[in-house]
Amino acid sequence: MINTLLRWIGVKLEDRRKLAMMTPIFFLCGISEMLNYNGYMTLFNERFGSEYLPYVYAAEAVILPIEAWIMSWVANRLPKPQWMRTMFIVMGAIVALNAVVLLIVRLTGLDMLFYYPFLFLTSSFVVRQQTILLWSLAIDLCPTQQAKRVMPVFVSGAALGGIAAGLISQAVSRALGADAVYMLAPLLLLAGSFNYWRSISVYLVPLTLKEERASKGAEPEGVSSFAIFKRVFQSPYLLVAVAIMTLMPALYFLMEYTFLSQTHRFYPDETDFAAFFGRVTTLLFTFALLLQLVSGRLMNALGPSSMLAAIAAVFAASFVLVGVTLGMDMLLYTLSAGYMFVYLLLYYFAEPANQMFFKLLPIQERDGYRYVAQGIAASGGILLGALLQYLHAGVGLSWTLLVWTGAIGSILLVALAILGRQLYIRQLVRTVQTMTTGGTDLVSALDEFVQQGRSDAVLQSLLRHENDYARELALELIGRLNQPSYLPELLKLADDPSARLRLAALRAMRLDHAGLQTLVRVAAFLEDDDFEVRAQGVKLLGTAIHMPHQAVYFVRLKLLDPHPKVVAEAIKALFALGSESSYDACYEVIERYLDEMGEPAVYMCRTIAELALVRFLPDVERLLGDADPAVRAEAISCMGALRHTEVIPWLLEGLEWAEPALQETTVEAFSRMGEEAIEPLLLYVGELPMKAWNVAVRSLAVLLDETRIRELLVPQAANAAAYLRQSRELAAALHAGGDQGFAELAAMRSDELRQLVLGGCWAVMDRLGDEEVMRAIRLATEDADEEVRENGMEALAEGAGDKRLASAILLLLSEWKELAHVNMNEAGIQAVLERMLVDRDSWLRMLAADVVHREESAEMHEPRQLMGMLDKVLFLKEVPFFKRLTLEELGYVAGIAEEESFPAGKRIFTMGQPNMSMGVIMEGFVELTAGSSDEVIARLGPRYVYGESSSLYGTLATTNGMAAGPLLRQLTIEGQAMSRLIQLHPGIGIGMLRATFERVRRLEQRIAKQQG
Repeated sequence: MINTLLRWIGVKLEDRRKLAMMTPIFFLCGISEMLNYNGYMTLFNERFGSEYLPYVYAAEAVILPIEAWIMSWVANRLPKPQWMRTMFIVMGAIVALNAVVLLIVRLTGLDMLFYYPFLFLTSSFVVRQQTILLWSLAIDLCPTQQAKRVMPVFVSGAALGGIAAGLISQAVSRALGADAVYMLAPLLLLAGSFNYWRSISVYLVPLTLKEERASKGAEPEGVSSFAIFKRVFQSPYLLVAVAIMTLMPALYFLMEYTFLSQTHRFYPDETDFAAFFGRVTTLLFTFALLLQLVSGRLMNALGPSSMLAAIAAVFAASFVLVGVTLGMDMLLYTLSAGYMFVYLLLYYFAEPANQMFFKLLPIQERDGYRYVAQGIAASGGILLGALLQYLHAGVGLSWTLLVWTGAIGSILLVALAILGRQLYIRQLVRTVQTMTTGGTDLVSALDEFVQQGRSDAVLQSLLRHENDYARELALELIGRLNQPSYLPELLKLADDPSARLRLAALRAMRLDHAGLQTLVRVAAFLEDDDFEVRAQGVKLLGTAIHMPHQAVYFVRLKLLDPHPKVVAEAIKALFALGSESSYDACYEVIERYLDEMGEPAVYMCRTIAELALVRFLPDVERLLGDADPAVRAEAISCMGALRHTEVIPWLLEGLEWAEPALQETTVEAFSRMGEEAIEPLLLYVGELPMKAWNVAVRSLAVLLDETRIRELLVPQAANAAAYLRQSRELAAALHAGGDQGFAELAAMRSDELRQLVLGGCWAVMDRLGDEEVMRAIRLATEDADEEVRENGMEALAEGAGDKRLASAILLLLSEWKELAHVNMNEAGIQAVLERMLVDRDSWLRMLAADVVHREESAEMHEPRQLMGMLDKVLFLKEVPFFKRLTLEELGYVAGIAEEESFPAGKRIFTMGQPNMSMGVIMEGFVELTAGSSDEVIARLGPRYVYGESSSLYGTLATTNGMAAGPLLRQLTIEGQAMSRLIQLHPGIGIGMLRATFERVRRLEQRIAKQQG
């Protein structure tokens, strides 16, 4: 039952851990809050007098700005978790202290009349801050999309808490009195504190690890509060917003005052008053729970702007109903209903609707305006409410006139809401018309009017506006309307000079009921100069299924289009139109484009995947050997879409030398294969090299449910972490054996393997914990700052995700450096080398084999003539130009580098002539001269790279290069080979580019120093 309900409201599996921890907080604290509220309201009204409510509200209006300033000051100086814990302790202490005082009064019979205003003000502070605190925690812990799913559950938990509080109030007040109701509040708050504390430790602390440090010493930026305050009163748009936000709570306070005073007249006894208040609370939160089930649909149906007018109308109806029934026996019922409706609408619906006024402001200033407006409205609303109450309590205005004053105020509220809606629309249109960049965030704001059929005038004005961004936004909204009446306007854009607008117009068109003449006009787009427009035109014609023969006539011609994207869309359109007579022609085009490889093959792979054309699987498999990474990636993606699980072993084997982008594509492909990929992946994962292991584990983390992840993947990840600790022993063994160069290579490789293993481990942890929290912990543990890293490891030690796997990760993080310098004797070194000869990682095997071979060669006194693969890698690692490359990338470079020797005086390259290779000097020098002069302008020595620009970019040599020294030894790298390598492994190019920037920066610094 619960699972069905959660699925109905859209809750996902990954949300349930958070719901299980946080929903009890909202439930228990909701009970505590309403027991607190019912208790202090009853005690104040019965023991001090409801006629004094205006005075305490006036005092509260004075206190509120001071309270806000103090809260803001303290919050900005404490880390967020510490602030939230401190506030919870303060609230608990206040409620507990009040409960103790009430207990003393009860036991001793002391007359402490002066105490009840203090009870009211302090308890009201707790209710106010508790609401802010809990919702702030929920918002901080839940990303936007998750918040949309879980917030209704949290609200429902709070509503159920209110219902429970009402029932408890009725029972306890009759048995023990209203003060006993209040005394229960701190106990419920204490009960909710355990999950509250746990939520902060598990979720909030990790999310604030980096932010806390970044915020230290940061200076506030943006517009000053005074400037915002001034602008609010200069803008009619914002002034109306403040007026609505002020008047609405003021009317609520008036309704509350009327309700409490009249209820006191019907129930003068404190026990009866408390019991009735409990019944009202139960009904109120029952309605709140029911309204929560339809609130989203109601908000979507009316929209925020119309919602405010509807709320104001209900306010007015409530006051009118109470005014009509004054003096009647049914007054208590109408008054209770009016109070409940006003309360629910103000606190559950008005606040989200009020936010519409601020979302049109610049995002960097939005919060500033919101807080200033809410601050003004909070104090103004309480003051105005106190003034309205004082009209009866102080001036002596009759109840009839007071209630009808509220009705008039509600009618004024309706007028303000209607005016606010008109100003909102005007401001929205003005904002769109002055856009200088894409405004997709404003689509949701305009969408309200689109969905309600009130957008025609707005859209027509935007379509004729000179701002292209505004016109593009209007076209996007027209596409949502799905109304044929806009089609003539859209077709006129065929001749618009902006390709973006022509494309947007096509996307907005619908051909469901279009005639032949319309199809002909759409076909005109098929001859557009922009291939994106032609492709969209073909795609649109593919939706004209009511006129398939006519549409096919136009679409089939585009099988001959020069751009492959247009051809791909034509194939998909012909299949959508069911043109079986065109299928053979489509197959022929697909085969031809696959044979061409390159960009055409990329588009064909996407088409094959979308149309599920399994007949081309052998052709797609062949593309896995293409030299173009984009083609290989698209082929892998296509096989994933077609669920071609037979290729899994082949893909896993190819990952050992694959570039990073291809690894990500493979993860996505395996994930798209679905459950059919689980068994093959589980079959191979235990013995895979770590790069393929990483891909397999990350894919399985997506495919498996939580139970199977704990059963199958957690042991795999923990075993991989243990293997990694063993692989680190090779660096320690080589270091202990005195081979420092190879020890560094082994350490580099184990560092790379560590990243792969941790990547898989964190993927598993993401599924077993909150993804945002796990990401925050991971980033903290990888941070350059030691304090942040330690905080991250502390958060990990709290048990986030899986405790066993968290412990394995902690061991890798805390002991990693020391593992490379463990002392070993000769026997230990040999044991490690023998084990590494059969290791799953090819680089570690290669290093161990090379060391063993060197030892054997030394025993046989065999000379080494040329540098081996690892010798080149070891040398390249010390070259500044390649120092940012990984061991794998160095290996790729070493694989295309040829060792060469030149005698002194040998010309290496000639000025003005092509230079097809770059050189990395190992021994000797290269002297540079200009033209026919023999004057040496530069002398390049060991570890210097020359000729990189001319060899990679095909430019002519700008100097002459001559070998110098007894002998020039260098590694020569052909430019074309290096270009292909960079294309396959972009990380190599990025590393070389960074090294070039460093070289330029050093040169600039040298020039600046000389000039200085």
